[in-house]
Amino acid sequence: MRLFGRKSEADAGPAEGIGEFWTWWAEARPELDAMVAAGETDRLAELIGPAVQAVHPSLVWEITAGLSANRALVVTAAGDPELRAVAHRWAAAAPAADALWEFHPSRWANLQAMELTLDVDGYELTLDKLMLGLRVPHGSLRIEVIAYHPSFTIMDDDTRTEATMLALDWILGEDDVARWVGDVSASAFEPIDAVPAVHLPGVVADLASGHQGEQWALMEGETATGARLSATVRYPLRPVDYPLFDRHITITLPYTHRDGDGLPIGPSLEALGDFEKRLAGQIGRLTGSAVLAAHMSAEGQRTFHVYADPAGDAAAHLAKLIASWKDGHPRTDVADDPGWIMISPFLS
Repeated sequence: MRLFGRKSEADAGPAEGIGEFWTWWAEARPELDAMVAAGETDRLAELIGPAVQAVHPSLVWEITAGLSANRALVVTAAGDPELRAVAHRWAAAAPAADALWEFHPSRWANLQAMELTLDVDGYELTLDKLMLGLRVPHGSLRIEVIAYHPSFTIMDDDTRTEATMLALDWILGEDDVARWVGDVSASAFEPIDAVPAVHLPGVVADLASGHQGEQWALMEGETATGARLSATVRYPLRPVDYPLFDRHITITLPYTHRDGDGLPIGPSLEALGDFEKRLAGQIGRLTGSAVLAAHMSAEGQRTFHVYADPAGDAAAHLAKLIASWKDGHPRTDVADDPGWIMISPFLS
């Protein structure tokens, strides 16, 4: 059986590591199945842990009861947006689920979470005693959470925070935590108006019900030089909804007709509107491999921010459309941005 050690910086990246993992899995499968049958969890960790770390050392893994199979292997970015695409590509490359194993790139909500006990650094927390202070700031799509559990009084801050994040993953599911939960803190004192954690999914459902379907937000601000800026942003805008879209395509279109603040008017405004419609149509034809996240106008140019799955080669598909722009010389920049850092001020 192939054994894994930690990769050096000179080693190949996650793509090759994913392929090596699944080659190893096929070879190791008989032994792994025997360990599951025998309940040899420590030995399983000794084998699976290094194999996951060979994909990326910061990925987190666990074996749990499956949704349909006997066991599920979950390999997750654990909330790190820089690694979300790696975890999802790992799962996409997995073999088909069978009676014993299935594979997931994130933790899902456990409907019996309130009956479970969480073990964190040797501390056991029964989730039915977890209390949450919940607040939704005006105009926000995220819930701020202050967590309290009687066991928090004997934990340090880091352990309390780790326990809280794990509990939220079990209660909501990791992806919905990323979608709907904002600032999280853990307290040794119960917040005023705290409610049992069992109510959190209902609060999230109420919040989500008011934001169905595609919406856009209009925003205004200033550039670093103090010029007026106008932006149109997809709302809500969350990378977790597009886990494989880690390629950032920036399309910059200069325009000649502008007002005193540098914003487009007249023929340039009409041309930009036509370009945006054609861009949306072209992205729609890419069969779910790209999304227009935002566009901004300032100082005589409009910048479109598109995020795409590198496997779809969206930049090449958009090249002809971009070249059709006649009101100045367009520019296209392509870079990897798995955390959507380039548009972080607009993330919901």
